[in-house]
Amino acid sequence: MLSIARVASTAGVVALLTACASAGGPAAGTDPVAEPAGPLPTEWAVTTQHHVDLWLHGFAMIQDDTTLVPYFRRGYKAELTDLKRRSNVSTQLDVNLTRLRERFSVTPALVNAQFVAQYFSDFDELQRAMDIFQRADGNPRAAGDRETAEMIALLAGYFPLPADRDWARLYVQALRDENTRFYRGYWDQQQRERAPVVTAVRTQWQDTWKPRFQRFLNNTQQSGGEVVLALPLDGEGRSLSAGKQRNSVAVTFPARSADAAEAIYVIAHEIVGQITATAVRDNVTPNDARMGLADRYIAIGAVRAGAMLLEKVAPELLDGYARYYLRSAGRTVGSNPVTSMTQTFALPAGIRDAISRQIDVVLGGI
Repeated sequence: MLSIARVASTAGVVALLTACASAGGPAAGTDPVAEPAGPLPTEWAVTTQHHVDLWLHGFAMIQDDTTLVPYFRRGYKAELTDLKRRSNVSTQLDVNLTRLRERFSVTPALVNAQFVAQYFSDFDELQRAMDIFQRADGNPRAAGDRETAEMIALLAGYFPLPADRDWARLYVQALRDENTRFYRGYWDQQQRERAPVVTAVRTQWQDTWKPRFQRFLNNTQQSGGEVVLALPLDGEGRSLSAGKQRNSVAVTFPARSADAAEAIYVIAHEIVGQITATAVRDNVTPNDARMGLADRYIAIGAVRAGAMLLEKVAPELLDGYARYYLRSAGRTVGSNPVTSMTQTFALPAGIRDAISRQIDVVLGGI
């Protein structure tokens, strides 16, 4: 459950980027200063977004993934590397792989930049924003108006140092070449092949499962938003929250219509993110936080919280959810998937009970 809150409304950001077309956030735990503009969604629409997949694809190819629930689909990097090799394709992403990887050892927080694409409507808009950001040298004071300053501050939260900005410049250049030479064709083919999966997920979500989740969504200020089916992702989604109507949750893109429920499992995992983080922060010591235990408990707690929510609102999904997250973690399912999940994603009793109580409170409407 990678998540970040978008708390300020800046309706002029997208208009600004559109106006700048001819000119060719912050890390986790900080408050972004901008959010995408456009009409407020009135429901949780299911969609796919090329630029989100492209941005995450780049991270999947350059970043080591050692988390219990992986950031990216297991085998994704090897699969795409082999596909490019068989297609005799080499891009600037391949050429600059070592340089891009090295920065993660110096700045581990760079992982949070995985969220950047979800602030923008397409890759062209993202590139224009990055161009403005680079020309301002990451300094909001160099902007000529408030909207531009807020956009620059947003990106400066993710890329605060000159070396980070150099990394971002190289990454965007590499992605542009990757997209032109390989990824756009791959993505379009996947969309054609998986069109029935999108329909299956959309139908299941809108007709069956979203009504079950609606009370929880409403009472956690998540009544509207979008679900983005993202090809690189596994059970660890990417969630941006901007208040009651502006939310974006990127989740796994199942390979088959028969596996459409996998996307629902990750939605459940993602929408409990905020109450999980609160429960953990309220039940760890400062020393625990310094040792990194809080982050570990938040990751584990999101899996358990998703299961707790399903037990209340959609118990028929619980067994499949447990199986999915055990497979995602590379663990044996066992004869009782729920018991195996509880053991694999073990939590201190205080945190577990705090999450359970909060879910009851939210569903009770208090």
